[in-house]
Amino acid sequence: MTPPAALSADRPAPRDEVRHRSPRRHSRAERHLSGRAGWLRAAVLGANDGIVSVASLLIGVAAAGASRGSLLTAGAAGLVAGALSMSAGEFVSVSSQRDAELADLELEARQLASDPDGELAELADIYEGRGLSPALARRVATELSRGDPLAAHARDELGLQRTTLARPWQAAWASAASFAAGAGLPLAAVLVATGAARAPATVGVTLAALAVLGAIGARLGGAVVPRAALRVVLWGAAAMALTAAVGSLVGLAV
Repeated sequence: MTPPAALSADRPAPRDEVRHRSPRRHSRAERHLSGRAGWLRAAVLGANDGIVSVASLLIGVAAAGASRGSLLTAGAAGLVAGALSMSAGEFVSVSSQRDAELADLELEARQLASDPDGELAELADIYEGRGLSPALARRVATELSRGDPLAAHARDELGLQRTTLARPWQAAWASAASFAAGAGLPLAAVLVATGAARAPATVGVTLAALAVLGAIGARLGGAVVPRAALRVVLWGAAAMALTAAVGSLVGLAV
C-alpha cells in the first residue's frame, strides 16, 4: 500500500494553489491613457466650446427677438469665427509650450556635452532620491546613459518623453474640427425647429450634446463618467441662462 505521504507528494496541487504560485503575466494589451492627452484636451475643449458658445449666442439673440434668418446668420458666423479662433489660439499656446520643451532639451544636450560626469552624478542623485541605494543609483544611471543619455535625462530630470511632446498642428486641427462639429449641433436645432420651439429645441440639443461629450471625454481619459457629464452640463446651462438674460435686456433696450 502506498503511504499517505507519497500520495500527497504525487498528487497535483489544487488549481487555486497553482494559480497563487504562478507569477501574474503582464498583459501586453494594457494601454495607458496619457498619450492621448494632447489631442484629447484640444478636441474636448473645442467641442465643448463650440456647443456652449454657439448655443449661448443663439439663445441670447433669440431672447432679443431676432428672426430665424438672423439666428442662422449669427450662428454660422459664430461657428466660423470660433473655429478659427480656437485653432489659432491652440496653435500659438501649444507652440509656446513646444518651444520651451525643445529649449530645455537643447540646454540638457549642451550640459551633457560639456559636463558628462556632472550630469551622470545628477541623474544618479535623482534615482537615489527615489529610493535606490547610492551604489545602485549610480549603476542605473550609468547603464541608462550608455544608450541615449539625453533621453534618460529628458525623461527623469525634465519629465519629457517623445510621445508626450507638444504638437501644435495636431492641437490646432483638433480644436478647429471639434469646435465646428460641436457648434453645428445647436445650429442644426435652429434650422430644423420652427417658431417658439427654436429656443427650447436649442437648449435640449445643447444639454444632451454636452452630456454625451462629457461622458465620451471621461471614458477616453479614464475619469468618472457621471461626474464629468454633470459638470459639463451644469456649466453649459449656466452659460445659456446668463446669455439669455443679457439678450433679453439688450432686446428691451434697443
